[in-house]
Amino acid sequence: MRFLKRLHPLDWLAAGLLTCGLLCVATGLLPTAPAGDAMARIGPLLVFLATVIVMAELTGQAEVFDAVASWVARTGKGSYPRLFGLCVAFASVTTITLNLDTTAVLLTPVMLALAGRVGIAPVPLAMTTVWLANTASLLLPVSNLTNLLASNRVGLSPVAMAATMGLPQLAAIAVTMVCLWGFYWRSGRRGSATYVPPERRAPADPVLFRVCALACTGFLLAILLADVPLWSASLTTMLIVVAAFAVRRPAELRLSLVPWRLLVLVPGMFLVVETVDAHGLHALLTTAMGPGGGLGGMLRSAGVGAGLSNVLNNLPVYLAGEAAVPVGNHHQLLALLIGTNVGPLVTPWASLATLLWFERCRGQGTVIPLRRFMGTGFVLAVGATLTATLALAVAVG
Repeated sequence: MRFLKRLHPLDWLAAGLLTCGLLCVATGLLPTAPAGDAMARIGPLLVFLATVIVMAELTGQAEVFDAVASWVARTGKGSYPRLFGLCVAFASVTTITLNLDTTAVLLTPVMLALAGRVGIAPVPLAMTTVWLANTASLLLPVSNLTNLLASNRVGLSPVAMAATMGLPQLAAIAVTMVCLWGFYWRSGRRGSATYVPPERRAPADPVLFRVCALACTGFLLAILLADVPLWSASLTTMLIVVAAFAVRRPAELRLSLVPWRLLVLVPGMFLVVETVDAHGLHALLTTAMGPGGGLGGMLRSAGVGAGLSNVLNNLPVYLAGEAAVPVGNHHQLLALLIGTNVGPLVTPWASLATLLWFERCRGQGTVIPLRRFMGTGFVLAVGATLTATLALAVAVG
């Protein structure tokens, strides 16, 4: 009973979705063949998701993120415009290389703690983290779970995906920067004219710090340069980091490091979406997006993906939308990916990263005005989705 009281609402949501999905299979609403295909498809994705989050969590405990955040603040030298550019780069690189959930879970508290130490207004840093966790997640398969699904469907390697999505990614980040500066970072919004850079601090365990930093660098090089499955690269890197902690700080290795909530949520979501898709959603999305693969088809797909993501959630919307896109319309599928990655910025439940971010902000005592969050998020969602989709049309045309 005490265990049940400790469960977070998201834990109940994850358990409810999995239970609902299993009931759909047991009652025949979802035939066993498509259910089995869905589970076989997400197996490697779950391994990747679990191992990369454990790796990132331990890397954060080794103070790698703290060191980078502190370096960013020192390099800014008290200038908000310079700090702004560095924070954008930091959040973007973290999202691109370690995925958006890592940015939401680990980078948010680091940035908010940094704000408290050096007198930086917390809300601009918090909004930079959550917006770029979503809008900077287009470039690599590792950046977002939806990217893994799309790259498998289209047959894009990490390098090929980066080449195709490079221009849309730059466009999305550029629009995000404009909105961040105008809504949160410009003079009068951030609360002060300058800030005091922090002093340099050595990590508590330099050996562990170096091992984790090198392991993350090796992980990035492996997924970009070597022809290895993403789950294999993340598993290998995680084992190196875990081994280092087993030697240096074994007490830090706990079962709670494993993202159990995500490992329950994702299979349940897949099963539920497969069921709903078989009972009407597929036909609705097929009609809404249309069969065209040109600019019109791309804009419709991106718009449907962004709009429905804010009503439901971007992961099930991508899954359902992917099934509605004709197999050969790769560009339309990538436009749907833009909508479901860049668009879910208006409602708190539009993406799992945003939900996790709200939880972290609440834990750090940072109040995010919901009306302002939704209003500014709507402007960014429309602008970034449209601009990135047009950039995709240019890139593939």
